[in-house]
Amino acid sequence: QVQLVESGGGFMQAGGSLRLSCAASGRTFSNYAMGWFRQAPGKEREFVAGISRSGGITNTADSVKGRFTISRDNAKNTVYLQMNSLKPEDTAVYYCAARRSGMWSVSGEYDYWGQGTQVTVSS
Repeated sequence: QVQLVESGGGFMQAGGSLRLSCAASGRTFSNYAMGWFRQAPGKEREFVAGISRSGGITNTADSVKGRFTISRDNAKNTVYLQMNSLKPEDTAVYYCAARRSGMWSVSGEYDYWGQGTQVTVSS
């Protein structure tokens, strides 16, 4: 069992930055690839970013490429999502997820999910 707890969400004006954190506990964190997803009201959940279990390979969705960066610290059992140049369309609940695999999945095939943290970006 892996428990995931997101933090760092909040309100921000367009153009600002936020850093989300996801702290993991329960199993060996470095055995899991990690992903960030988001879901806006009335929309489907979408992939935002993924990182391999070693942290050496990352991927971000085209909608956030160049603005968002995913990273992880396996010594701290934490994965991060640095969000810069925020836009109102980034408003959503952001979820982190853990996948017992070397690589992430963009389709939501993860073993564990956090409860989510709200990010609201005003124009």
